[in-house]
Amino acid sequence: MGMVGVAEIGLFLLVVMLLLLGGGVWIAMTLAIVGWVGMALFTDMAPARWGENLFVSMWSSSASWELAALPLFIWMGEILFRTRLSEQMFEGLAPWLGRVPGRLMHTTILGCGIFGSVSGSSAATCATIAKVALPELKRRGYDENLALGALATAGTLGILIPPSITMVVYAVAADASIIRIFLAGFIPGFLLMALFSGYIAWWSIRHPDKVPPSDPVPGFLEKIRRSGSLIPVTLLIVFIVWVLVAGWATATECAAFGVLGSLAIAASSRSLTRENFVASLMGATRVSCMIMFILAGAAFLTKTMAFTGIPRQLAEWVSSLGLSPYSLIAVLAVVYLVLGTALDGISMIVLTSAVVLPMIQKAGFDLIWFGIFIVLLVEIAEVTPPVGFNLFVLQNMTGKDSNTIARAAIPFFVMLVVCIALITVFPEIVTWLPDAVMGKDR
Repeated sequence: MGMVGVAEIGLFLLVVMLLLLGGGVWIAMTLAIVGWVGMALFTDMAPARWGENLFVSMWSSSASWELAALPLFIWMGEILFRTRLSEQMFEGLAPWLGRVPGRLMHTTILGCGIFGSVSGSSAATCATIAKVALPELKRRGYDENLALGALATAGTLGILIPPSITMVVYAVAADASIIRIFLAGFIPGFLLMALFSGYIAWWSIRHPDKVPPSDPVPGFLEKIRRSGSLIPVTLLIVFIVWVLVAGWATATECAAFGVLGSLAIAASSRSLTRENFVASLMGATRVSCMIMFILAGAAFLTKTMAFTGIPRQLAEWVSSLGLSPYSLIAVLAVVYLVLGTALDGISMIVLTSAVVLPMIQKAGFDLIWFGIFIVLLVEIAEVTPPVGFNLFVLQNMTGKDSNTIARAAIPFFVMLVVCIALITVFPEIVTWLPDAVMGKDR
């Protein structure tokens, strides 16, 4: 199949997807239907195998021990949301952010950064922090569009700040050190958080009428007293990160610890009742089912894309152009952005690594650096229509149209591009920490 044929197939499937989404078809069903259409029209597979591939891909996308952490972390967020813990978190942070432009809006970035280091999942981070932050920010009068844009993009910190499932997949595909790529993600993660917070501060200075008035700034001792309610939650997060980094528990086990800890903290503060316990459980079930159904539909579409050969043909076409190293990086960035409109991040890595990684090595790029580069591109894919996963999560949680959320995320999207440009011009941002900790030859 030639490059023109592949482009026509990809365009046709994209049009079908847009028509279904525009017609109000459920997201998960849309992804599965597009996969079915692609398999029926553009592969020579026997019809009896279509259903087999549908069931196998949907089952394999759900039968994962790592994914067991997803509903648990979401439940943890529901507990924080439905008890007084979320309100206490804002009360504890408010005195310290009173003089920072944007004030409590920065909690979306800080919360996603902290929680992302625990969950390793973009969807779990976005869903959990949105459950806690959105209602409180809206109640206090902060701009909802800015909050949605910040949450959609800052939620992707879950796959950049280690530990990250996406990083593990890349390390296996590239035969690279998992520890080195974990270490390489820290500084870019903090840089991205700084860029996001910097934009929020700049926006707040430009639009002072859209930021609620600052409360009187208390003295230092009063700040400490008000922040006392943060201590239990902070200790819980530190404990989860500690046992995970020490290797004493998996991400799923850490998620279970998080649920138990949240229940214990809520009970000790006397804000846990039978009603909000059941409501948190049902809320976590609804959000988890929504995410798992979308993952299942995406898995079938990914299998169809693999059978049609679109990702492989696209990568081989780039290889045939004979580009200079930085031109190659620029073209690959565009290619991955295009793939991100139809594939999830792990699938992008798995389906293209066999062709792309030899090209990267031949061009002289460090594979650890390229791992962070591709993770940042996957982050952009998470907020790129029509299959931006974080857009779907927020759409189902808020009722807002995914295109509305995507428009709100555009400034933060630009910050992601700035971060990619910075690590490309200054690759030491990525390579310094792993080299300093493990040495250059390891």
